[in-house]
Amino acid sequence: MSYHRPHALADALDIAATPAITVVAGGTDVYPAARQGRPFGTILDITRVQGLTGITQDDGGTRIGAATSWSDLVRADLPPAFDGLKCAARQVGSVQIQNAATLAGNLCNASPAADGVPPLLTLDASVEVASAARGSRRIPLGDFIRGVRQTALAPDELLTAIHIPQPPEGAGSCFEKLGSRRYLVISIAMVSALVAVDGNGRITHARIAAGSCSAVAQRLPALEAACLGQRPHDITVNSDHLAPLSPIDDVRGSAAYRRDAVATLCQRAIARSVPA
Repeated sequence: MSYHRPHALADALDIAATPAITVVAGGTDVYPAARQGRPFGTILDITRVQGLTGITQDDGGTRIGAATSWSDLVRADLPPAFDGLKCAARQVGSVQIQNAATLAGNLCNASPAADGVPPLLTLDASVEVASAARGSRRIPLGDFIRGVRQTALAPDELLTAIHIPQPPEGAGSCFEKLGSRRYLVISIAMVSALVAVDGNGRITHARIAAGSCSAVAQRLPALEAACLGQRPHDITVNSDHLAPLSPIDDVRGSAAYRRDAVATLCQRAIARSVPA
């Protein structure tokens, strides 16, 4: 086994082109998934690569370095539109996990129950990926995660940053998660909503995404359209609004239970997204 911990992105990208490489940031998904007695081969630790940590903001929006931890995100000074993402961050395992786990790791692991994905979808996030051979490119988050444990990342590419455009003026957000207990649990269903209202309290912008109810977290465009012009507490979620979802039966809950639960979570998230 060989272990690399470069400081320069160019060096990291050169190592990433090595066959059978394992990329590690926080390691909170990689190590538990490892098979006992089977070596990793080549490990690339990206936690010291310059430019892969930290959060910056400008007129174009917000850039979150790929190796930024969930705890760093919680502590960051961000507008109310990021409250849903911060709430999700506080539910990614224990505080010890949040201190080590990274946003990029959550995306690259591509679990249907990844807490960070629904709020990032409502923030209209895109990911920046790079390789030594082809340079960098951006991919909308909705196109980056393609299925269970499947992403658009090429074998020689690294996810280097998450980009979020300026949210609608006055927007707030919320994250609702249902599990068998309050903390330290994989979700049965989860919903994130981002909402802005006018002076009369009617919704002018709505973005809603659900996770753990399909192979990939999904935006709900029919529900988003139905919200426009309505007051948050007047919205009733119906089966047509949830058409993109395909929940399954598993040890945490049945498909029918998930579909009922996600409808309730949507209504809660919409109502609780309105900034105070």
